[in-house]
Amino acid sequence: MNDSADSAPGRIVLLTTSHRVAPGLLSWPAWQALRAADRVLCADAGHPQLPYLREAGIEVEHGSATARELVDFCASGRRSAVVITSAEGESTLTDGLARLAGSGRETMPALELLPGSYDLPGARLLDLVQVMDRIRVACPWSGIRTHEDLAKYALEETYELLEAIETGDREALREELGDVLLQVVFHARIAQDDPGEAFTVDDVAGVIVDKLIHRHPHVFGEESAETPEDVRAHWMRTKAEEKGRESVTEGVPLGQPALALTAKLASRVRSQGLDVAVPAGDGIGYELLALAVRAEASGVEPETALRAAARTYRDAIRSAEGF
Repeated sequence: MNDSADSAPGRIVLLTTSHRVAPGLLSWPAWQALRAADRVLCADAGHPQLPYLREAGIEVEHGSATARELVDFCASGRRSAVVITSAEGESTLTDGLARLAGSGRETMPALELLPGSYDLPGARLLDLVQVMDRIRVACPWSGIRTHEDLAKYALEETYELLEAIETGDREALREELGDVLLQVVFHARIAQDDPGEAFTVDDVAGVIVDKLIHRHPHVFGEESAETPEDVRAHWMRTKAEEKGRESVTEGVPLGQPALALTAKLASRVRSQGLDVAVPAGDGIGYELLALAVRAEASGVEPETALRAAARTYRDAIRSAEGF
């Protein structure tokens, strides 16, 4: 491979594209290379870029050429060839070009790997949606699952994520976040099949995007927020406007763990400035209630604090067992 492209007999360009970017959205250097090429080839007759290239007046040969053929073509009259790579790549061609270049007996054309499109942040989420769609159609188990079938898994994965956060295991955290994300995408794919009230993962994403924008007027609007407390005030006010709730207890799920439930209720009371005495009564339940309210007022999440203490207790048990 020569150091100077100007002295090389022609040019071979391997043009890569991303299936995660809409076809036709190519970089300007890619369009320049395609329009200037004496020959454009693509081995994949179903490549998503082909209809857009034809629309742009670029003639594409369906088929592949050997390294020898392309080198000879470019050497004749200093011509250029663009090879639009498939999803699997062009290993046979690139291996052949490497052998010719490494032989020391060839005057090679300039060789260039040109990205025609780049993945944006979050692009792998598109892969997840596509994989889930295929699984839903082709997998006998996944194809018949319902929201009710999967409900327990959402809870299990959430607890596993919580454990990864508490233990500080970064590898486990990454994996468990993926498992929780799978639950969202799986439920959205099931909803897509509903005969009466179908919605898609895009609808789910659209709802949360709109919600985030609306509840962050200090970021997307004209409001100001200097402290985390200001942000929380914005959030609670806009949330109350959206939900039209009359009581601060509305929207607090009673099915959550008791300590978390108590902390949530106490947080609502405190944020609204309500004067509500903690009920007094006989039994351990009322003692735990008072402790949970006190913890929340001190900025301590009682559920998390008890889980940490429980892990210490578990370690003490294992120590007593000789482990």
